[in-house]
Amino acid sequence: MKRMMWLIAALAAAVFSMRVAADNTRWGADYFPNVTLTTHEGKTVHFYDDLIKGKTVAIDLIYTTCQYACPLETARMVQVQRVLGDRVGRDIFFYSITIDPEHDTPAVLKEYAEKYHVGPGWLFLTGKASDIELISRKLGLYTEKDAANPDGHTPTLLVGNQTTGQWMRNSALDNPKFLARTIGDWLNSWESNAKRELRSFAEVPMLNFDQGQYTFKNHCAACHTIGGGDAIGPDLKGVTANREYDWLKRFIASPERVFADNDPIARTLLDKYKQVRMPSLSLTEQDAAVLIDYIARESGDSRVASASATVPMLPMQGMPDVPQPTTSHDSSTASGSPVGRTARPVDLKPLVDAYLRIHQALAADTLDGVMSSAIAIATETAKIGSRAAAIKVAVNPFAQAPTVDAAREAFGPLSDAIIAYARGADVTFGDNVNAAYCPMARKYWIQKGETIANPYYGRKMADCGRIVPDLSATDK
Repeated sequence: MKRMMWLIAALAAAVFSMRVAADNTRWGADYFPNVTLTTHEGKTVHFYDDLIKGKTVAIDLIYTTCQYACPLETARMVQVQRVLGDRVGRDIFFYSITIDPEHDTPAVLKEYAEKYHVGPGWLFLTGKASDIELISRKLGLYTEKDAANPDGHTPTLLVGNQTTGQWMRNSALDNPKFLARTIGDWLNSWESNAKRELRSFAEVPMLNFDQGQYTFKNHCAACHTIGGGDAIGPDLKGVTANREYDWLKRFIASPERVFADNDPIARTLLDKYKQVRMPSLSLTEQDAAVLIDYIARESGDSRVASASATVPMLPMQGMPDVPQPTTSHDSSTASGSPVGRTARPVDLKPLVDAYLRIHQALAADTLDGVMSSAIAIATETAKIGSRAAAIKVAVNPFAQAPTVDAAREAFGPLSDAIIAYARGADVTFGDNVNAAYCPMARKYWIQKGETIANPYYGRKMADCGRIVPDLSATDK
């Protein structure tokens, strides 16, 4: 009898493997180019046969002279590699393909990899420009030339499992643990989730950090420490005591201008750290002030922390509203806007659209599109910056939401964070998008239209709830 059961199991596994192979022939040799590339180690490889076939991969586009996203993009992926550990090179493979092959020879790419302390299992690749463009178009990573975008490309990461045919795009600048979870678990969740029991959402500890900590972790920690020694860039402990406040603020907010002015301090740092440039991250002077305050406090520099106290730190416990500071470091600035400038307008539509897709799925008792929409929300929060920190924190639990019930648990805090952001920033969700409340679940959400579609109970209690016409009423 046992022998018969083993035989049945073996046949089932074989049938499953055949179905997977049959279902994913579209994403095989007939789709991916098999062009020749050269690694940073000088080895010739074929794109599909040697790099993609049968593998789980993470692919991005870079160029070594980039002054914008690439430095942080590569540093962020180094963090992801550390989280994944020895899985990189064993069952997960990283590929960074240059879009400037004329300059980025194997020797240049090798030097670039060494600057960032890249580990095994990560290849930097060059080749013919036409072949690289073909690959980037096939992978959906190609960026049309845009004079308004001096970077030349967007920091997008493509992760995929060629065997199962699962592929997704994400921001290469995202949280490293989130990216590691995406690469390491989501692409084979049918297998990995069966091997371990997930923790209850109720057991997850309350997050407790401030805006400065969040901004540092999100933008700086890939290259810097505070008291942990030099990394890709310098240890920042004590920097607020050793550098002038205004210089730090300018270098953080507009490093490209500081380099263009041939600033001697910036040039010295560039030479010391192997030409790894401080990237332009589109941070505002307000963001810079928050960072300086955080670094000062972590360094024990009470003088600078006190001097920048006019830019308040905003504690974020759970999913509260995150209002923006309205005072400037420069007391002579009469404007009530941060550092004498108005905040950049934020287009919430892409974020809200992704949220609404999650709402529609949960209201229909399904997970269809939930994970991809969660990734889209995370990507949009990265564009908004520190103002959307609470939303970014709230969307992360979807990475550990393999069931509809788990996704519903995560949906409540996400709804609260998005509603709180809109309420604090005094923005609307768009035409025919309304806030709603379920008295049974005691939770809010937003939805299209006025016909209640309850995401917490789904079809079982689809009409449980009421429309909330005034967002201020959600802050009760």
